Amino acid sequence: MGVAATLPAPRRSFRTDARLWLIGIAVVLLYAPTVSWLWDRWTLSVWHNAHGMLIPFVVAYFVRDELTRFTGPAEEGSAWGFAWLVPALLMHVFDGAMHTQLLSAASIVVAAPGLSLLVLGPSRTRAILFPLLFLVFMLPVPLGVTERIHLALRHLTASGVELLVPLTGIPMLRDGLTLETVGARLYVADACSGFSTLYASVTVACLTAYFCPVPWRRAAVLLLAAPIAIGANILRVSLLVLLVKWYGNGILDTWMHEGSGILTFLLALPIIFWLGSPPPAPKAPTNPEPAPAVAP
Repeated sequence: MGVAATLPAPRRSFRTDARLWLIGIAVVLLYAPTVSWLWDRWTLSVWHNAHGMLIPFVVAYFVRDELTRFTGPAEEGSAWGFAWLVPALLMHVFDGAMHTQLLSAASIVVAAPGLSLLVLGPSRTRAILFPLLFLVFMLPVPLGVTERIHLALRHLTASGVELLVPLTGIPMLRDGLTLETVGARLYVADACSGFSTLYASVTVACLTAYFCPVPWRRAAVLLLAAPIAIGANILRVSLLVLLVKWYGNGILDTWMHEGSGILTFLLALPIIFWLGSPPPAPKAPTNPEPAPAVAP
């Protein structure tokens, strides 16, 4: 028994490794058009899904970080990977008939755990399952859904600006999505909805909550991410209204318009990180009081 316990774990054969490599290469070639489509959607506009291009790099970083903790021999792959991989490939085939590309992109998220089970085995797959599923945030939201979200966010933003700007002493009149004050008129379009900040903030909040060890902070991050993003966008649009009043409508044709979008990230993301960060541990006293002498 003692001798058997010290035997090293069996290594995969060259034939098995070759099969797995062939499967991986085939999947990469199969999804190449889908990745190209995703890139086009990520780079379409900074107001939609621009954060999506960062998600694969974030996932790769955390997968590598988790895998470095395994120091033992390689684990044999599990055939349960096909339980994920087969549905993913079916989704890809159906998308080929529907020509949406979005279903194919979603199948990448389903295929990732399956490939991990086949190549890395169950233990390592369990360790990296959350980073793999986090790939869902790289997916563009369907246009039919974003239209409704954009409209709701535009009305929220217009209502917030209507309340906020008068606090500066400047009267504000709102007619639907049109904001008007003395010498300034601004229409709250899709670019002013704050959708990009909302999607990115929810993405960062889910990642922050996963690594947060304090339950109430984890809940606060998830619950407050959306209100923080919407509030930051209201501040941004309020600033644009003031700039239009002071410098005219021409300011919207300069870098200030798109550049102000960065302001929403600078406001929202640090607050989310702060909410999800645990309080610092109390420091031990550097010069503790000496123990009182005990009389013999």
